[in-house]
Amino acid sequence: MTDRSTDFGKTMPEGLKALMSRADAGDRRLPPVEKWNPPFCGDLDIRIARDGTWFYLGSPIGREPLVKLFASVLRKDEDGRHYLVTPVEKIGITVEDAPLLAVEMAVEGKERNQAVMVRTNLGDLVTVGPDHPLRFEKETDSGGLKPYVLVRGRLEALFTRALMYELADLLEEREEGNGVALGLWSGGAFFTVAPDLLAAPQ
Repeated sequence: MTDRSTDFGKTMPEGLKALMSRADAGDRRLPPVEKWNPPFCGDLDIRIARDGTWFYLGSPIGREPLVKLFASVLRKDEDGRHYLVTPVEKIGITVEDAPLLAVEMAVEGKERNQAVMVRTNLGDLVTVGPDHPLRFEKETDSGGLKPYVLVRGRLEALFTRALMYELADLLEEREEGNGVALGLWSGGAFFTVAPDLLAAPQ
């Protein structure tokens, strides 16, 4: 497929055009997108695939600085949809699963003192804990677990399959309520796998 990054200037809304002009600049501070409340300007044919690849008009976006720039103004709202947000416009895009991938993990300490640190495919670094909670869902096709970590705002990172196996090695049982819960410690919090997620598929 052809990288259509050079076509963006012809079809992008004005706010995103201004943003793109800074794609190769060194400033990587995250803008305060949670505080902006611009009008909704419709949807744009941008899609984030389950494997983390960004597409524009069906073609992958090959410029990593541009992808990181778009990701810096990505927001998930209360309606569950994802938007690119600038001070002057809010544009809907499609996200197949999570907008980010957890691709690398490091672990320090053990049990209650354990800290699980995660790096995303776009360079975000977070430590799983109360501010960056971990949650689990069931994989529709295989019935296996899908872990997610909250990165910022409402944006989550899905753990890659390889990283899921590393995370599974950290799971332990803990007495909780009237039974035993399976989960893991990080950042002083215990993140539990819901029992129904562990049930064998019918």
